[in-house]
Amino acid sequence: MHRITRRLSFNSLQVKLFVGVFILVLPLIVVLILGSQYAVDVVRKQVSDSYGNSLALYMNQVDAELDNVDMYLNGLVSNSKELVAINQAANMEDYSWAKISIFNRFSEDLVIYPSIAGFFAYTPNQSDFLSVQSSQPNYNETEGINQYITQMIKSSPDLKGFKSNNWEAHDINGQYYVIHILKAKNVYFGAWQKVDALAVPLNFIRSGSQGGSLFATSDGVAMTNSDLVEDSTIRLDPSRGGYYLSGRKTKFLVVGEPSRKGNFSLFALVSDEQILGNLPYFRWFASLVPLASILIIPLGLFFLRKLVLIPINRLLVAMKRIREGNLDMRIDTISSVSDEFMIVFQTFNSMMRQIQELTVNVYEEKLSKQQEELQRLQLQINPHFFLNSLNIIYHLAKLKDFALIKELSQCLIHYFRYMFRSNMTFVQLKDELKHTTNYLRIQELRFPGQLHYECKIPEYVKSEMIPPLFIQTFAENTVKHAVTLDHPVSLFIQADIVEYLSKPYLKIQIEDTGKGFDKTVLTELQANKSLANEQGEHIGIWNVQRRLSLLFGDAAVIEFANRDPHGAAVMMLLPMQQVEKDLERVEEANV
Repeated sequence: MHRITRRLSFNSLQVKLFVGVFILVLPLIVVLILGSQYAVDVVRKQVSDSYGNSLALYMNQVDAELDNVDMYLNGLVSNSKELVAINQAANMEDYSWAKISIFNRFSEDLVIYPSIAGFFAYTPNQSDFLSVQSSQPNYNETEGINQYITQMIKSSPDLKGFKSNNWEAHDINGQYYVIHILKAKNVYFGAWQKVDALAVPLNFIRSGSQGGSLFATSDGVAMTNSDLVEDSTIRLDPSRGGYYLSGRKTKFLVVGEPSRKGNFSLFALVSDEQILGNLPYFRWFASLVPLASILIIPLGLFFLRKLVLIPINRLLVAMKRIREGNLDMRIDTISSVSDEFMIVFQTFNSMMRQIQELTVNVYEEKLSKQQEELQRLQLQINPHFFLNSLNIIYHLAKLKDFALIKELSQCLIHYFRYMFRSNMTFVQLKDELKHTTNYLRIQELRFPGQLHYECKIPEYVKSEMIPPLFIQTFAENTVKHAVTLDHPVSLFIQADIVEYLSKPYLKIQIEDTGKGFDKTVLTELQANKSLANEQGEHIGIWNVQRRLSLLFGDAAVIEFANRDPHGAAVMMLLPMQQVEKDLERVEEANV
């Protein structure tokens, strides 16, 4: 079966099936992807809530301890005799005793507050800095802290320190500390602690092998575990609530909890891979479904095309061939199609066989009717000429011209012999010419000296087949309407093979020197209208036109015109190949 390439239409079944599959499958894929994303978000939310609760619990503990230190420092401002003594010292001896007194006070109270590393006091008037630490002091560290706090006090001499979040984070020589400073008249005092010391209990918060916990400033700078942030390019944002994902190479779930007592926050960093590690099969399934859909949809469309679209396309191809006139078209009932399509194909083939048989029967019946009509049309001419011939014999008998009567009788014998053969659909051109010249000879005897005729036809054309009485009809029309006893008339008959529409045609021309067609008659003839009336006028021309239509359809051409200066002209083009086919067809129908 030849394959017919056709442009797909949006109204075609194939396009509608493809679109329908995508409309059904695409929402399912979207829902599945959104569902998997929602499930991941739920897991992340649960993990963030768990870590957030742990961070909040620990940060509350840190804030509570720092709040206790704040209460202690605020109490010193209101009722500390040692601070009053330092402020009222009149000489260096009084100042020294007061300094020793406050040193002892800090040393005794430092044991009560293990959450801080040390107390300090600074007297600007004496440029004296007092520091008490809970552990064995490191000279370089202690000196660095003393100088930094002294510089802070000098740069901000008006600070009071009475704020709810008055613990500030500072970077001192690469080490972060939280410091709280208060002022009592001319004395500055406060407490400090390493941020690393605050982060020691955070080791109990499990963040996985890749994660961790850390303290960060209000600007998002990591104060502890900074290597984790720098290596993973994690962005810390204390202003964001809840949780968020950050990191370039490895994604981390970031959960933060700000401090109420200072400008720092506590963060927990959990590897997103670790969070979803508890859902390996779900992650695998969620990732595989979109990829599998990309493969399954074309595979499903392929089977749909093979099982449905290809059989339908075969049916459409067969129907298109039949529409083009190929009634022999059948669909191969191969075993690869489904049972339903097998029934459709077998029924289609059975219907086509019945239609073809019915078409042949109708066609043969139509040919038979055409043959009957052709014979009837040809026989319509015979009585007309028969009456004219009897009239000629009658006048010759009155003249007792027996030689002409004998010649006319011989011509009539040949004429009627040909007419009795005229039930044939086609005759050779030479037989039609012989019959026409025989007819014209009879008319010469009728109109002596008034009718002349000439035939110019090559020998190779005379064997071509034409319908009978085509030339003789127009010769008779010339005799009837052009020949008179007043003026002689000449008749010219020509025939040859020409090319028309890239095909060989038999061209026949019949011209006379009479008065030509009447203008009204010529207009009707050129419009291919019938001029026959109840009186039988112009019935010969109508017969020729009708027989041309029955035999050749639109393939034949007949034209009517008037010669210059006078006379009628008829030109016919008959398709030669069509003549041969119609001859064979009619002969087979007759058999």
